[in-house]
Amino acid sequence: MRVAEVVGRALYEHGARHVFGVVGSGNFHVTNALLAAGARFVAAAHEGGAASMADGFARTSGTVGLLSVHQGPGVTNALTGLTEAAKSRTPMVVLAPEATAPRSNFFIDLPALATSVGADFRRVHATHAAEDTGAAYRAAARGATVVLGLPLEVQHAVTEPWSGPVLPVEPAPATVARVEPLLAALQAARRPVFIAGRGARAAREPLTRLADACGALLAVSAAAKGLFAGDPWNIDVAGGFATPLAAELIGTADLVVAWGSTLNMWTTRHGELIPPSAVVVQVDHDPAAFGVNRPVDLTVAGEVTAVAEAVLGRLDAGSTGPVDTWRTPELAQRIREHGRWRTVPYRDEGGPERAGTPATIDPRTLSAALDDLLPPDRTVVVDSGNFMGYPSMWLDVPDVAGFCFTQAFQSIGLGLASALGAAVARPDRLTVAAVGDGGFVMSAAELVTAVRLALPLLVVIYDDAAYGAEVHHFGPDGHPLETVTFPDTDLAAIARGYGCDGLTVRTVDDLGPVRRWLAGPRTRPLVVDAKVCAALGSWWLEEAFRGH
Repeated sequence: MRVAEVVGRALYEHGARHVFGVVGSGNFHVTNALLAAGARFVAAAHEGGAASMADGFARTSGTVGLLSVHQGPGVTNALTGLTEAAKSRTPMVVLAPEATAPRSNFFIDLPALATSVGADFRRVHATHAAEDTGAAYRAAARGATVVLGLPLEVQHAVTEPWSGPVLPVEPAPATVARVEPLLAALQAARRPVFIAGRGARAAREPLTRLADACGALLAVSAAAKGLFAGDPWNIDVAGGFATPLAAELIGTADLVVAWGSTLNMWTTRHGELIPPSAVVVQVDHDPAAFGVNRPVDLTVAGEVTAVAEAVLGRLDAGSTGPVDTWRTPELAQRIREHGRWRTVPYRDEGGPERAGTPATIDPRTLSAALDDLLPPDRTVVVDSGNFMGYPSMWLDVPDVAGFCFTQAFQSIGLGLASALGAAVARPDRLTVAAVGDGGFVMSAAELVTAVRLALPLLVVIYDDAAYGAEVHHFGPDGHPLETVTFPDTDLAAIARGYGCDGLTVRTVDDLGPVRRWLAGPRTRPLVVDAKVCAALGSWWLEEAFRGH
């Protein structure tokens, strides 16, 4: 059996069932080997889109994503999506053919490239190809983006046929440092808040039990939105997306425990959200993450679930918590009534057509109306840009798997393809891609893929005819904006040209066709070109700009 066939068979036997990519000569045989074994191949229009599809699939399914690309330019075309995945610690394997001759026009320093973006690198060798492949898959399953180098000459070498075994994915060591100081801090606190981040996405159950035991309120970073959905003490996202009530409550906490979160500037509003008097604890499996963004008073090394369970064990052993916490019926009612952005009043900035100026819709009004229309079982995927807070704050999600936030690299243009991967992962849910007009135009070619797959995908374009973040960053200082503003474009017509249904929205009344599309049969994607008002910049980006 040729090595390329061994690699494909080994990946399938380890659990790979979907592979996203663009096929060229370098990955032709390994991709066909995966298909022959029983995997499904999703052909993207561009390697950049394929990388984001694999990323979105892995985040939404909770399994390893698989990306297959051509050597050289196939790898570099995928680089932005690959970087987003690596920075998000997405479990993903990249099948990267290598032209190893330095004078080959396809040659790139693949190990250095992987290292430069934070991905792991491994290489397949002819004498132990199955073992190398299995090790790469297991490393990805433990939470890494792995670039698997497949030298062209090695792929064609003949080796022993695949014969197993499939080794189990060993979890990261569950060793936990002493938790008594954390236990003491929890027992002494009267106003504790838990902030769970990306590293806590699998720890809802132990964290909610521990919060119940010590009277803590529950918050999340944006990357973990939905983790505590439905819990009566959930105050949702901390940081720039925090509701006024969440900001108030976190601002009066006497203890903040960051679970799998580094408390970056987004989560803490440049450090202003957490009061100086609060004791701050950071729990993380990686000690190198301690204090990277702000000073902390106490650190606990260990995987989040293991630490939470260890503290619960001490409590069950007889330790008593505080007799009074802020979990009162009055606070529970405030959270019910004011814990969502839907309950926060605002002045609608949209306007009707005047003197030939077309009507526009306030992005908050648009998002609230969509939230009412969409079924509860949904996956919301948000691209980057000035608009990104509106769907993140106004669209509810059922759980942590229902929210995919492509912000680790802060590149626009990744949301649409990530949504395609999410839709493949969860066909039982409606997938909503929330994108800006700039990001949509960058990635519109992947509508071909969406139509080919007949995905029931809803794409909502927050269209302000500009790179809105730059407009509101530089505009107030009087800088010229011709390079970041654009003529109003009929993006719905572009979507129809790709084979989608397309709709232009300027008022809430224009959303009627969305309701009809949702009623079924949803055989084609629907793209909504929402002409949003652009008079004001988003307040969360105004806060972020203070850091530049």
